[in-house]
Amino acid sequence: MREATPVPNGVGQGAPVILLAGANGQLGQELLRSLQGEGHIVALDRHGLDLADFDQIRQVVRTLRPAVIVNAAAYTAVDRAEADSVLAQRINAQAPGVLAEEAARLRATLIHYSTDYVFDGTLARPYVETDAASPLNVYGRTKLAGEAAIAQVGGRHLIFRTSWVYGLRGANFLLTMLRLAQTRDEIRVVSDQCGAPTWTRTIAAATAHIVAQWPREAEALEAWWARYSGLYHLTAAGSTSWHGFASAIFSYLPAAKRPNVMPIATTEYPTPATRPANSCLSTEKIRQAFGFFAPDWEDALRCVMDEYADYGVRFGAAREDMR
Repeated sequence: MREATPVPNGVGQGAPVILLAGANGQLGQELLRSLQGEGHIVALDRHGLDLADFDQIRQVVRTLRPAVIVNAAAYTAVDRAEADSVLAQRINAQAPGVLAEEAARLRATLIHYSTDYVFDGTLARPYVETDAASPLNVYGRTKLAGEAAIAQVGGRHLIFRTSWVYGLRGANFLLTMLRLAQTRDEIRVVSDQCGAPTWTRTIAAATAHIVAQWPREAEALEAWWARYSGLYHLTAAGSTSWHGFASAIFSYLPAAKRPNVMPIATTEYPTPATRPANSCLSTEKIRQAFGFFAPDWEDALRCVMDEYADYGVRFGAAREDMR
């Protein structure tokens, strides 16, 4: 458990308490860095705040009395969720509602993250927030139910749908590809699904950018939330396929260590959970509301791979891989 000293409502420190759930996850670790300076952060992993334990959720929130709850925790094992739907439902669908209820009791703010997998991927354009959701898998259905639970409670909340999340921590496509490149000369990657690979730091930076805009005066804050509370799409700009993403990742490796990337159809790589063919999300609403311009996915990947090369000691033999 990673935790700052719990001081209810920042008493004695002059700062609001920010409760960060899922602090050890790939997004949680970036949020912990990006939200520094916005309040007194109490960062908890699943041992300190288990979203499957509703009594614990209520106890933690009522003890800390945070001004902001940032929920970066979720059941994210998309394929495993097909056989583990009860736990996925509890964590992804029901727990956000409990968090929303507790936030409403305190007149606190809830920030929650959702997914492109709430859509079936049949549209030929990027999805906007008002498009009808029709998830194809258990993960998507439970995340959509979590969105609905928060909206039903109401109160001050921001729900950010994102897509194809990756970074240099945790388990994600980028790290899987880099690992496979060490042992394989050829890798088969799906080429008929499109989306926007989104760096965890982009999501965390956007979150901090929006938090910093909140008015400090009570009357202005009420008006702000009346206008901006709700659902937003938050991804990198641009789009590619999984095959395109893999090819871009390997382009940063020396030619001698660069595997051949073979494009395949989704039907050639069956998985327990069905994925949408189109995971592209329009970010026009978040740009208009908050002035946040997300970087192009290729520009973000360049930054990630520079960091991978520069900090090889932290991330295995990265420096050696880049030679």
